Amino acid sequence: MLYIIGLGLCDEKDITVRGLEAVKSSSRVYLEAYTSILLVNKERLETFYGKEIIVADRDMVETQAEEILHGADKQDVSLLVVGDPFGATTHIDIVLRARSSGIPVRVIHNASIMNAVGACGLQLYNFGQMVSLVFFTDTWKPDSFYDRIRENMGLGLHTLVLLDIKVKEQSEENLARYGACFARG
Repeated sequence: MLYIIGLGLCDEKDITVRGLEAVKSSSRVYLEAYTSILLVNKERLETFYGKEIIVADRDMVETQAEEILHGADKQDVSLLVVGDPFGATTHIDIVLRARSSGIPVRVIHNASIMNAVGACGLQLYNFGQMVSLVFFTDTWKPDSFYDRIRENMGLGLHTLVLLDIKVKEQSEENLARYGACFARG
């Protein structure tokens, strides 16, 4: 069984009881570490969960998913995700890969920024399409986010703007020079 487990938004204690039970039953536990940032380090998770955790960077999750899925048809494997598992398309992709390989999948949901934004006093019903605001480069400055914000404003709706993070990104220079080589940003 592949468990994809939402960790919530704060620390090691935000995991649900069902999520903690799945982690404890798993032979391998991965922490997806690039779509969001958890407020505690891996060691605190390991201590609280009583399990060794393997950090899964973008490259592993997107291009080496078979490493995570290996053996999940015979033993429990957990993929921990900050927030809710379906807050990023990456996690939907790994579910589809698992199912196409005959691996059973169980998703354990948790709080995410998409519902926690209600804490600022805005009604969730009044949000329009959300957008991502990425880091610009000298040669890439997408502006499609602006059109969505303008459309939402025209409809009297709020816009949740997700800000890009740089956890481990390929630099254009290193990609051109060395292939898949990552730089911290």
